[in-house]
Amino acid sequence: MSATPQKNRATRRVLAAAAGLATVGALVAAMPAGAHDRGHGHKPRTVDVQLLSFNDLHGNLEPPAGSAGNVSETQPDGTVKAIPAGGVEYLATSLRTARKGNPYSVTAAGGDMVGASPLLSGLFHDEPTIEALNGLDLDVTAVGNHEFDEGAAELARLQNGGCHPVEGCYEKGKKFKGADFPYLAANVTKEKTGRPLLKPYTVWKKNGVKIGFIGVTLEGTPDIVTANGVKGLKFHDEVETINKYARELDRKGVKSIVALIHEGGAPASTSYNYDCDSPGAGDGISGPIVDIAKGITPKVDALVTGHTHQAYVCTVPDPSGQPRMVTSASSFGKLYTDTTLTYDRRTKDIVRTSVKSANHVVTRDQAKATDMTRLIDRWNKLAAPIASKPQGWISADINGRGSTAPEKPLGNVIADAQLEGLAPADKGGAEVAFMNPGGIRADLVHKASGSEGDGVVTYGEAFTVQPFTNMMNVVDLTGARLVTALQQQVSGSNAASPKILQVSKGLTYTLDLTKSGADRVVAGTIKLNGEAIDPARTYRVAMNEFLAGGGDGFAALGEGTNKLVGASDLDLFNAYLAAHSTAAAPLAPPATDRITVIQ
Repeated sequence: MSATPQKNRATRRVLAAAAGLATVGALVAAMPAGAHDRGHGHKPRTVDVQLLSFNDLHGNLEPPAGSAGNVSETQPDGTVKAIPAGGVEYLATSLRTARKGNPYSVTAAGGDMVGASPLLSGLFHDEPTIEALNGLDLDVTAVGNHEFDEGAAELARLQNGGCHPVEGCYEKGKKFKGADFPYLAANVTKEKTGRPLLKPYTVWKKNGVKIGFIGVTLEGTPDIVTANGVKGLKFHDEVETINKYARELDRKGVKSIVALIHEGGAPASTSYNYDCDSPGAGDGISGPIVDIAKGITPKVDALVTGHTHQAYVCTVPDPSGQPRMVTSASSFGKLYTDTTLTYDRRTKDIVRTSVKSANHVVTRDQAKATDMTRLIDRWNKLAAPIASKPQGWISADINGRGSTAPEKPLGNVIADAQLEGLAPADKGGAEVAFMNPGGIRADLVHKASGSEGDGVVTYGEAFTVQPFTNMMNVVDLTGARLVTALQQQVSGSNAASPKILQVSKGLTYTLDLTKSGADRVVAGTIKLNGEAIDPARTYRVAMNEFLAGGGDGFAALGEGTNKLVGASDLDLFNAYLAAHSTAAAPLAPPATDRITVIQ
């Protein structure tokens, strides 16, 4: 119908004529009350833009199992309740419900949409997840460190489409289309040319409303990704990069800016509904994002963050001292953040004082989005022949990702599997094995995920725990370097957020968290099979290729010599399950008595 626009045009003509006949003051006085608060064409001066955001999905299309699929909610009486959450069937419903009645709605993500994914997505190089994100109407995301797991060429394929260079197309007659949304990587440049690897920013527009999005990953990405994944790339400072592109957007007339940052912090409480701005001692948020937020130009109006898999809605002052919203929505699609940005049409900027934000649980008691159910069923059919094969049996949940303890039951199982597989002389002669905690991506859950029966561990479930299929290395390390490596868990780049290695049976020591830095590892207590570590002796040490490259701040582990490359971590894990469990005698959760913790 064209009646309305013509009527508006006619009204504008009358007003223009009136302006020629009267002074502006007289015209304003003659207007109805409140009309002078309106912008061009009778549009209200301000419009509320809904920003929906999430982060760290990691290809979790199906609801994550076990404790890794729960979010913590503090009840009015102070108790904490675990709520099962996540799964794209529910995330799609949550987002679509939230958008209703919000004509100005934009959906953004904070990185790690793919990588370290369960088998349903990981087996197909995360094409199913990109397809799901297209269906969720994601408008933009930053890259995370896991977007680089398979290198820049594979990231470009996820963006632009095309079938996998080795495995080809997965579905007959169907070519992978790529992402409908831009991946932003403002602080990642190509070493040879100095040019950005992907777009640094994008501008979302609707009816004259313009919001710029700048996306960055953490500067330390090369420290936490295999060397092949970041070959030929340079990673720059997050603050300097965002400030540079905020100036560029400002010059182009884009005054409303949101930064998508794949780096985060740790709130004082793990409950998603914790009041991050409560003033008590020890309250609030800590971690790298705090200094980043304090350094980013006031031109940026809100920060969507990620990486730490935490839930928070905090205000951190910008360099001019004004409060600014910093949010993160846990991980695996268990939460989404709903932020209201009030856009001023006259200044083209966000009215910062009226920015409101809250995290919401993606509950599993709502209707499933049928298009997502169809997508999951389609890919599950392709994965089924591999995914459903039994690998072993367990008597109860063996917690890994869902455990907050320094020593995790599943960490012990994985380290023991690596030691057992690589101890034979012809396999490397390993005496001890180390596993990085970040590489344990799920729990082993006793409850059946499909038709396999309770207690059965399928290949798909084992893959979800160890999705990187890292090749194992056995290297020579002196006792002195072994001690240094254990101290690097709690010092250097890991001082603020310790990364406690999971150790194989026979290695014991005391971790004293009342001390600071390297002293937290009590050197005199480190023993292997009851004997003190000899600084001068050479030990054969098993670990995945990521740790053997010095990843996660473990430079001492990167100094190994006489390297032997073994089977993949997943193969060793599956072999261990097969060797140590039967239906009649399932594997029980192991004791966690290798690291004595003083708190």
